[in-house]
Amino acid sequence: MTEPASAQRHGSGPLRSALIVNTNRVEGWEQLRDDITEQLAAAGWPEPAWFETSAEDPGRGQAEQAVADGAEVVFVCGGDGTVRSAIEGLVGTDAALAVLPGGTGNLLAANLDVPTNVPDGVDTAIRRGRRCIDVGEVEGQSFAIMAGMGLDAAMVDDAPTALKAKAGTIAYVFSALRHAFDSEMLLEVVVDGAPALRRHARTILVGNVGRLQGGVNVLPDAEPDSGKMDVAIIAPRNLGHWIQILVGVLRSRKKLPRVEYLRGEHIVIHAEKSQPRQLDGDVIDAGTTLEVTVRPSALWVCVHQPDAADDLAEGGPSSR
Repeated sequence: MTEPASAQRHGSGPLRSALIVNTNRVEGWEQLRDDITEQLAAAGWPEPAWFETSAEDPGRGQAEQAVADGAEVVFVCGGDGTVRSAIEGLVGTDAALAVLPGGTGNLLAANLDVPTNVPDGVDTAIRRGRRCIDVGEVEGQSFAIMAGMGLDAAMVDDAPTALKAKAGTIAYVFSALRHAFDSEMLLEVVVDGAPALRRHARTILVGNVGRLQGGVNVLPDAEPDSGKMDVAIIAPRNLGHWIQILVGVLRSRKKLPRVEYLRGEHIVIHAEKSQPRQLDGDVIDAGTTLEVTVRPSALWVCVHQPDAADDLAEGGPSSR
């Protein structure tokens, strides 16, 4: 993938930045603000604009305002939900998202090998490593990790917030066990206009990247800059099938049993009955349809900058 000319305009000088924080999910945010400001000042960057999320606006409005004010890098700290909301304000702009650890998931950061501590995350942005990735769109809402229908969404919805804060991944395990034998879905899946596939499934995932909590890789071939989304139709019928899937996960098999894999630019999923749905761990209204459209190369993300790389899409050096 070739870096667009608009990405070159910043040269090598200091960049204007903004910091969006979910203060309800990030402990010690006052000190965080001071530490980031100090680290940026040491690199010659001006003080970042400061934005706090709210229940009414969990990140999108703040990101849009940051871009309107001229921010070229937008730091976001607060977990996957905060990141997803901020992405909606950054998609299609030249501003780069810099993910900082916060919340319980941080799945986008994990999939892009973004550092898991704040100083290294800030340093990554300062060093100007960049990757342009695809974004999925569902009913006007954006996601960068994964959309899901069925068990996946029910599990996310049912995991207690308090337990997630204390136990992280374990909260999702308890929720998954609770829903493991919910009724199967009867689905029709259409990929890029091909004939519909009729399937029974427990859950269906459409992903830009493949790794979930605990390092489980459900979409091993997913690439965030391929221009396509990968689909996993997960269809265990009994306890034995669940055990097969679990063994496959524990053995890090490239393809899991009882899972069918597809790939496309436009995925339309119809369920016989209304089902729970989620985008990047945010539960959206239940429905009978999950329609995903890919927006290729729609989002810049700050990533590790290696000493040399032939492909700038893989996080190579950038003059941005």
